Amino acid sequence: MADVVGTNQFRNGMHIELEGGVWRIREFQHVKPGKGGAFVRTKLESLGSGAVVDKTFRAGEKFPRVHTETKNVQYLYDAGDEVVFMDEVTFEQFSLPRESVAEALDFLQPSSSVPMLAVDGRPAGIQLPASIELTVSKTEPGVKGDTVSNVTKPATLETGAVVQVPLFVNPGDRVKVDPRERRYISRA
Repeated sequence: MADVVGTNQFRNGMHIELEGGVWRIREFQHVKPGKGGAFVRTKLESLGSGAVVDKTFRAGEKFPRVHTETKNVQYLYDAGDEVVFMDEVTFEQFSLPRESVAEALDFLQPSSSVPMLAVDGRPAGIQLPASIELTVSKTEPGVKGDTVSNVTKPATLETGAVVQVPLFVNPGDRVKVDPRERRYISRA
């Protein structure tokens, strides 16, 4: 029997099973109105689709808890409809469906190490860090005097991802980008 967790045990980052899917609790708030019963307002993120929904539960409701762990894996190669990774501790190779890691793949280089989320021991997806340093492989060259602050241009990074960068960034420059929001942070 799986662990059961009540609404009074909710924590940010906890995973629960709801409507046949696995959901991560992003935030929650216990509410005790002056009239009526207490309830819990939550913001949940689906592990399967990435969708974020707001749900309200009665206080005391119980849900099956899903056990998750994070382990470091190495990205080996893209095999078309699957992407192959290797566990850095056991050296065991496994693959994930390409569509489950397609967005993250734009920012991964072969042999790079990334944290992988495992739900009940099964690989569920990879988690990108808040920032990654990559080299700009292609962009329009900057022109002396282009110092307007909010003007951007597209730049192709060494992994093939395209992000908007300021006009002063040139090919060959190292830049720091946020892969989750696909945006430029600063020069590296």
